[in-house]
Amino acid sequence: ASRAEAGWVDPADFFCPVDQPGLLRDDYAPGDLKFDPFGLMPEDAKDFELMQTKELQNGRLAMLAAAGFLAQEAVVGQGNIEHLQSMYV
Repeated sequence: ASRAEAGWVDPADFFCPVDQPGLLRDDYAPGDLKFDPFGLMPEDAKDFELMQTKELQNGRLAMLAAAGFLAQEAVVGQGNIEHLQSMYV
């Protein structure tokens, strides 16, 4: 199942309120897709919340890094690969 199918109520569902688009399912916790083949998801609710926070911080850091790539490209006028190639040629 995709994340959208696991987390959100289907808009075509009879029980989905029309005035609440994007309604999450009652049994869904963000980040819990019931797929954990290596058993890394914490069993304790407090540890799970800590893992969620770590994942959010990691995603935010990745977005800042992507913004840095775009800023560098805007300033230098070259893409990252081209910039690296020009440095080592």
